[in-house]
Amino acid sequence: MSRLPVIVGFGGYNAAGRSSFHHGFRRTVIESLPSAERQETLAGLAVMMKLVQVENDQYVDAEGQVLNPADIESRFGPQILDGTLVRRIEKRYLDVDAAHWQKNLTITGEAGKPFSFITLAKQLPEPLPTDWVIENLNDTEVMVTVYDGCDIKVDSYRSLPVKSAGQLPSGFEPGEQYASRFHPRGLQMTIVAATDALRSTGIAWETIVNCVQPDEIAVFASSAMSQLDENSFGGLMQSRLKGNRVSAKQLALGLNSMPADFINAYILGSVGTTGAISGACASFLYNLQKATEMITSGRARVVLVGNGEAPITQECIEGYGAMGALATEEGLRSIEGRDAVDFRRASRPFSQNCGFTLAESSQFFMLMDDELALQLGADIHGAVPDVFVNADGFKKSISAPGPGNYLTMSKSIHSAMQIVGEAAVKQRSFIHAHGSSTPANRTTESELLDRVADAFGIHELPLTAVKAFVGHSLASASADQLASALGSFKYQIVPGIKTIDAVAEDVFQQNLRINIHDVDRADNPLEVCFINSKGFGGNNASAVVLAPNVVERMLRKRYGEAAFADYLTRREQTRSAAQAYDQRALKGQLDIIYNFGQNMIDDKHIEITRDHIRVPGFNKPLVFRKDDRFGDMI
Repeated sequence: MSRLPVIVGFGGYNAAGRSSFHHGFRRTVIESLPSAERQETLAGLAVMMKLVQVENDQYVDAEGQVLNPADIESRFGPQILDGTLVRRIEKRYLDVDAAHWQKNLTITGEAGKPFSFITLAKQLPEPLPTDWVIENLNDTEVMVTVYDGCDIKVDSYRSLPVKSAGQLPSGFEPGEQYASRFHPRGLQMTIVAATDALRSTGIAWETIVNCVQPDEIAVFASSAMSQLDENSFGGLMQSRLKGNRVSAKQLALGLNSMPADFINAYILGSVGTTGAISGACASFLYNLQKATEMITSGRARVVLVGNGEAPITQECIEGYGAMGALATEEGLRSIEGRDAVDFRRASRPFSQNCGFTLAESSQFFMLMDDELALQLGADIHGAVPDVFVNADGFKKSISAPGPGNYLTMSKSIHSAMQIVGEAAVKQRSFIHAHGSSTPANRTTESELLDRVADAFGIHELPLTAVKAFVGHSLASASADQLASALGSFKYQIVPGIKTIDAVAEDVFQQNLRINIHDVDRADNPLEVCFINSKGFGGNNASAVVLAPNVVERMLRKRYGEAAFADYLTRREQTRSAAQAYDQRALKGQLDIIYNFGQNMIDDKHIEITRDHIRVPGFNKPLVFRKDDRFGDMI
């Protein structure tokens, strides 16, 4: 009997805002929400974006006038909407109209004659060029005479072809939420996102830790692009070229394992299994697969899994742009047939498009085995019974799509049918497509999904793509998809791809249903979602996600009605605590967890016996398990 990995908490931040309690999902379907929920989410965004403040538990504007959620929507609604989702890149990242670079300049004297200039002695290059003659002018300055000319680099500025990205809500800076000294932006986002996921469970972390052995906790998190800003690899690579010094932190903090390392060291204090698995744009599902395998096998009972990615840097934009992978201003102008470009519609899955849109995001999910979830009264948002990963085989182009995704999606649908039955999959499932918004993706992914659906007798399979709203966050992309899928289960809405006017003619959709408006599924509730992801290099992954109502049916059958009724009683307290956090977070009290140098374990106090290890700070010992795996061979 396998343990079922259930989702008991989730959170994070992307271009739609805070993910916990479905606020990010609400932003993507804002037009389809009842007024109370719409205004609550807009009010939370207004606080996050510093448009309003909270004083004495009330919303107030810059003049101190008290506002209610309806007032906030009326006054700031358009500004909130404009400052979220995919949009023109803001200058807090870089000036896309005047991006800094350097030009090489060759200088010679008039008619080949020598020329001179004055500079500081400490700025002279080492060693001196052979045709330079130096004359000391004073204690600090020298006169340099150059005989054969020289090459210099001068500052220059140019407009970038790519001008759009999925950015965190305007005004929200994760580094302002805690003591983030010299932390790269991706790690800042990891701290606030992992905190959000942990708080969303409604269960104190100490309570969870006291119920499991130290090695029954695991963390899997990574960043596909590592950390690339000036506080990490970006600064490491640029420092000497800019005449600066390399810091002691830039290399270490740049590693793609740092999201997991930061969570273990500064949030959870975990001594359990840890890992940082990268699979290009499928990285989250690679980590999720490891998490589910650890739980189903019984090797872990609690796993925090996610990613942090902050790729909105000039180098990253130019790198993907050089590949022709990103939507450019000129490309969008050509598609729209007008001079004015709507950057909010830059990401256009399954329609006329010209490339994907980079985005930043950090998303985390708390998974438990079903028994522990019932014991603790955890609120269950869904379950992930299977994640499948397959490569493409021999390739000519490392970035081109391949056959591996046919395997992952086929196995996912077959798995779901075995769990919930054919009828449920055929009538009550939907796909969160990779939907990267490239011309190649719209044909290749739609063809494979259409063919796989046909093979299993599925017709009019609903398809959506969250990248239309939040862009492509690389390692975190499928985490954005999963967060959105949980929102669909909660509100029974399949988000329409609202950045497009029509599906492209070359998209395969004989067995798919692609809508440009939100679809209400209250009359036929969704039970299964397939998360699909395709990454450069042949990194394909697909996951099966079960809705909460399906998980509850499964738990009732496994544990019986009496045990399940007891669980429901405990769950009420959990939900109450979780909602209390949500209300604080909506008013800007994010309660960030950052335990720097606190509660460190003195390894001298670790107790080791032949049967177990007792680690200070953990209620239960790590008990050695009997190993009979190779009994037939010994």
